[in-house]
Amino acid sequence: MRFEEKNIGILGLGKSGYWSAKLAKSLKNNVFVSDSNTNVNEMFVDDLKMLGIDVEIGIHSNQILESDLIIKSPGIPNDSEIMNKINSEKIPVISEIEFAGNHSKTKNICITGTNGKTTTVSLLTEILSKEMNVLKSGNIGIPFSKIVLENKLYDQNDIDYCILELSSFQLEHCSKLKKEISVILNISLDHMDRYDSFEDYFETKIKIFENAKYCLFNYDDNFLNERIKINDKNIIPFSIREEKGYYYYDKNKILSNGNSISIDTDDISLKGIHNVSNIIIAAEIAKKVGIDQENICRAVREFEGLEHRFEHFISYNGIDFINDSKSTNIDSAKKALESISGKVILILGGIPKEDDFSDISLFKKSILKIIVYGEASHKIYNSLPKDISLERIEKFEDAVQVAIESAVENSVVLLSPACASFDQFDNYKERGKKFKNIVERFYA
Repeated sequence: MRFEEKNIGILGLGKSGYWSAKLAKSLKNNVFVSDSNTNVNEMFVDDLKMLGIDVEIGIHSNQILESDLIIKSPGIPNDSEIMNKINSEKIPVISEIEFAGNHSKTKNICITGTNGKTTTVSLLTEILSKEMNVLKSGNIGIPFSKIVLENKLYDQNDIDYCILELSSFQLEHCSKLKKEISVILNISLDHMDRYDSFEDYFETKIKIFENAKYCLFNYDDNFLNERIKINDKNIIPFSIREEKGYYYYDKNKILSNGNSISIDTDDISLKGIHNVSNIIIAAEIAKKVGIDQENICRAVREFEGLEHRFEHFISYNGIDFINDSKSTNIDSAKKALESISGKVILILGGIPKEDDFSDISLFKKSILKIIVYGEASHKIYNSLPKDISLERIEKFEDAVQVAIESAVENSVVLLSPACASFDQFDNYKERGKKFKNIVERFYA
């Protein structure tokens, strides 16, 4: 359904709000933008006003209630005062993703999961680009509205696929988006400040299967395995095990059923068993849309991985340093630990999303020492058994210094914080860069 000559309200003026406003205006809608924050991008405000778009900052006035349709920023809580008013007026609310999708003629491949989304989307884009015209968008940091507007996808279809990374926040108001292929990579505790329960979080994630031609999910994830019933030929499990998919993992090789195609994991940049799973689903999708297997293998070998995601960035004196700053929940830290064969000095900390960190103790045989820092340090320290070498340190910089000094030959210093970064950093990227800088300065 296209929206033209309507009163469109945009709630929130971040990147997604800015580009959805521009797209809505280009489609001849009357557009109004409202953001209760005063700290917004002034260039966004000026540009929208030049286009004749009414913008209010620092308040949500009742003018937003005059809209025929509201496009809500994913960061705005569903129980906020303005959302309660909107709901009481029964004004339709959709996400920026769904709005853009309504005006795109391109097929969509949509990917969600608690961990691994960006890596999988980026890798799949590299693979499909060997033979197709593809674009990536969504939670990866590129609003779908920007892609639709700049490529005029509302008028033409010279792009084979848009590959969309979707967060649970984006899926909340996204029930009609059409998808050629939908994927759930995994699910674990996250965003419990947003959702009433883990079940509520799961029900939001599973919305990605709505209006999808093919639905793929990770059979190795116990929760997904239990909840998703394979009662339809369009619901397809994938696994690192041979019996579930075309691609599987065996003895450090990713193999394909029926021929001799193989990828030696020692020859690729993406490390860790969790990334094997990401590679396999990307390969499964690529095969399904017709990409030649030689091109799949070539793209996997050429893919360099992403910064701050299990990034083995340097080695000194027989010590490996891994920057996994994007790890913001316990499950991602566990996956990182599962992927390391040597002894580990682990750095944990930040703002906790969970109360119980005791699962980290499952890896105590491989852990030389754990350094905990920041706001979460007390909670983490009390969650772990005292037969693990533990040290609490307030500042991140000092924690990294202690980790370096604690390392021995053939050990790994792993930053996999299992927490959000916002107590001492603006984001996980800043945290990861700081970690790398401290290590490099130490050995300079």
